[in-house]
Amino acid sequence: MLGMCRGRRKFLAASLALLFIPALTWLYLSAGNFQVKPLPLSPLLPQLSTLTARGGALGGGVSREALELRVREVEEENQLLRRELSRPPRSPAGPAPHHANHRGNQSKTHSEEGTGDNEAGLKAGSSGNRSDCVQQPAVDKCETIHVAIVCAGYNASRDVVTLVKSVLFHRRNPLHFHIITDSTAQQILASLFHTWMVPAVRVDFYDADELKAEVSWIPNKHYSGIYGLMKLVLTKTLPPDLQKVIVLDTDITFATDIAELWAVFHKFKGQQVLGLVENQSDWYLGNLWKNHRPWPALERGFNTGVILLLLDRLRKLRWEQMWRLTAERELMSMLSTSLADQDIFNAVIKQNPFLVHQLPCFWNVQLSDHTRSEKCYKDVSDLKVIHWNSPKKLRVKNKHVEFFRNLYLTFLEYDGNLLRRELFGCPSETDHNSENLQKTLSELDEDDPCYEFRRERFTVHRTHLYFLHYEYEPSTDHTDVTLVAQLSMDRLQMLEAICKHWEGPISLALYLSDAEAQQFLRYTQGSEVLMSRGNVGYHIVYKEGQFYPVNLLRNVAMRQVNTPYMFLSDIDFLPMYGLYEYLRKSVVQLDMANNKKALVVPAFETLRYRLSYPKSKAELLSQLDMGTLFTFRYHVWTKGHAPTNFAKWRTATTPYRVQWEADFEPYVMVRRDSPEYDRRFVGFGWNKVAHVMELDAQEYEFVVLPNAYMIHMPHAPSFDITKFRSNKQYRVCLKTLKEEFQQNMSRRYGFAALKYMTAENNS
Repeated sequence: MLGMCRGRRKFLAASLALLFIPALTWLYLSAGNFQVKPLPLSPLLPQLSTLTARGGALGGGVSREALELRVREVEEENQLLRRELSRPPRSPAGPAPHHANHRGNQSKTHSEEGTGDNEAGLKAGSSGNRSDCVQQPAVDKCETIHVAIVCAGYNASRDVVTLVKSVLFHRRNPLHFHIITDSTAQQILASLFHTWMVPAVRVDFYDADELKAEVSWIPNKHYSGIYGLMKLVLTKTLPPDLQKVIVLDTDITFATDIAELWAVFHKFKGQQVLGLVENQSDWYLGNLWKNHRPWPALERGFNTGVILLLLDRLRKLRWEQMWRLTAERELMSMLSTSLADQDIFNAVIKQNPFLVHQLPCFWNVQLSDHTRSEKCYKDVSDLKVIHWNSPKKLRVKNKHVEFFRNLYLTFLEYDGNLLRRELFGCPSETDHNSENLQKTLSELDEDDPCYEFRRERFTVHRTHLYFLHYEYEPSTDHTDVTLVAQLSMDRLQMLEAICKHWEGPISLALYLSDAEAQQFLRYTQGSEVLMSRGNVGYHIVYKEGQFYPVNLLRNVAMRQVNTPYMFLSDIDFLPMYGLYEYLRKSVVQLDMANNKKALVVPAFETLRYRLSYPKSKAELLSQLDMGTLFTFRYHVWTKGHAPTNFAKWRTATTPYRVQWEADFEPYVMVRRDSPEYDRRFVGFGWNKVAHVMELDAQEYEFVVLPNAYMIHMPHAPSFDITKFRSNKQYRVCLKTLKEEFQQNMSRRYGFAALKYMTAENNS
């Protein structure tokens, strides 16, 4: 950069010389009373030769030959400088690829920290403390940007989504995420990215368990545990042909296009292989408290929340050996790390300062206590990356923390479906799932009055499994059962009551927007009942489309069941106290492991919001006789539960078998491998009926349990039942879907399925 600035000054001097020489010539000729026309700068030499031949020696005894020689030298030097300046700048980090045009809408920066140059992607001349001499190369429009993240556990999986949203919001390039995960985070994030279906985004996972042996020998006091050390082994973990990568903590929020940071690799010089921002706290100065003794660092040290890694050069420098030897030496006196990988990175840099390219601090504005992050920015346009590097996260001391908090919350609650935008003009890898989906949707008739119903069946909903911490190991006696249900925000108040009635594992699918998911998170964190339960799996299915995808939600919850059996319920039903243990005993009693049975739990309802829940069958029968309770939907949909035979149940003492009848939709316990619900049924109507019909077609035996019951609690009508009752087209489409389902049943199960069509015609 310094050489290019000198070149510019040299070019300016040469240009002034060319202007100054004709001026001297004109003055001399004027003094000799010659009348001449103004001299053009080019071609200069022939005209000067003619004039000097006429006038003899020029001003002050300067010979014609000397002047001609000087002019020739100046013009040759001028041409040479022009050729040099016309060449594209070469990156010290190797030859730069062919780049498209520069982006002209990048923000200006007003402050920078350390010795690093202004970042690539900014306009030439828009720096804070000085102007760059040469415009930095932009990132090619279709160049893939590689990002590495270490993410383990339920909470980190939730945090990383906000980081990814902020990156996707600003990005204009294809992205390739390399995520080092434990088994929990991999299950969650694999499902999330698969259902997110963002174009030009690829995700690869790397098993953190396989890396533990590489770093487990390092004692570490940091709250991130062993996973906080895994950035050290990225040169071994990531593909050997990957040359460079941006490494990010999960508590990062981007306020600009990540391509600007990617372009900084072109600024690396010499043996620089690490791009880091100076630490903005006094931690490594050792003055935070008495006897504070941090690991060795270069002055304030560097923060590793954002790292640029030149992987190919690091491998050539034997990075693995370098950091290991440094860690072993320092641990002899330090005994353990306090800041995980950051301590070891800084110790290596202390010994080898030439390895680091210092980034301006706006690439990692650190919002923890005891920082001086306010010096990184003077205006909103200065902000690039915000780092919530504090266990307190949003509760940090910074005079602009409200602004940063709101920026973070914007991405936290931002509708992730809006980030599924295409990158036009770039070739993309063929995603067969997306391709098949588009083909299926294109085959639907948009003029069909039931088009929206049919489309909903194929809509891919973004899904975040295990949104909260989950911890449960099924019992070893193979009788364990999970309660399965689905809900939306308006049924959230039922959760605590269900948890009080059912002590076993629960799998819930929640249909929420991104903003509602955060409300749900705050609700659960404020509930002692819910926070005391580790065996409840909450799976968020994000809202999309105009229908409530009830059967998709049920299927999502069913797929996460890890017990041999599942009780298929609804969120507005309270199971009797002790039902969990009763069902487990019934598994053994009815030999469920060797028979295809669906155990029916009789359903009742109350119209009272305050109900003294019956503690026994005898108490329930008493309330039934007094009119406090009723058999479920006896007054509006008797057929749904009539086959349960409530009259027989009143006096039954042993389980009894019932036959399937049209419109039967009991709540049942079945084996985990039972069929899923049919997705064509959305909103209200026939969603459970179709599933029970499928169970019957697969020869499940319906057995009513004599001492089991559940009670439906009153609530306002759902939006979907209101549409069903008020919209004729809704009912017409539901009837059409029923007929199509029955036709499918006939094709799948042959002659045995004819009874379903006969029963429907007679009902």
